[in-house]
Amino acid sequence: MGQIARQRVATIDVKVCGLNTPEAVAAACASGATHIGFIFYPPSPRAVSPETAGTIAAAAPKTIIQVAVFVDPSDVEIQAVIKALSPHLLQLHGHESPERVAEVKQRFGLPTMKAVRVVSSEDIDAALAYDGIADILLFDAKPPKDAAGMLPGGNGLAFDWTLLSNFKGTTPWFLSGGLDLDNVAEALEISGARAVDISSGVEDRPGLKNLEKIGAFLDAVRGLNCS
Repeated sequence: MGQIARQRVATIDVKVCGLNTPEAVAAACASGATHIGFIFYPPSPRAVSPETAGTIAAAAPKTIIQVAVFVDPSDVEIQAVIKALSPHLLQLHGHESPERVAEVKQRFGLPTMKAVRVVSSEDIDAALAYDGIADILLFDAKPPKDAAGMLPGGNGLAFDWTLLSNFKGTTPWFLSGGLDLDNVAEALEISGARAVDISSGVEDRPGLKNLEKIGAFLDAVRGLNCS
């Protein structure tokens, strides 16, 4: 578990999330993704069934961390995914409390990533409630209050990356929200992130990954690793 939860120093981890086809999984793995994510939230156009995730992830190298993404899941839902996919990491992207995160970790014996939605410095401060409880945090953009029909994540929205300088916790974290080939270098420089999560930024439309965009994004990050 230590390798999963610990930030790498020399390289930037990349999680390609919302994968739903064998081709997209293969492209992410071949291009150097460290993490691949599967979404188990039916309202999302990227959602897959546990059985589909297990099938399309079967050929992924064992060195790549498979992440199961949930939004306020029941224990029954989590157990079904674990049975079909055997993920390495559980991502909780809803309104799960610190107590619920700790409960999931204990009950299922897997490390957890907790998503924190950000629009202001107050949200960064609120993330401290999960510090030392979640194994990894993920900072994502908070949808506007007046936005109808937006998902908990994967909306292509960015937030003010300078806010992350206010995070005083010790938990490793990923940067997410509105990242793409054109802004990832700036995002990493401003935020200081050592790990990024991308979904909509490598799609032609929600739920349809562009294999060339996946490769180009990972090439760009790999170039930063070497600089």
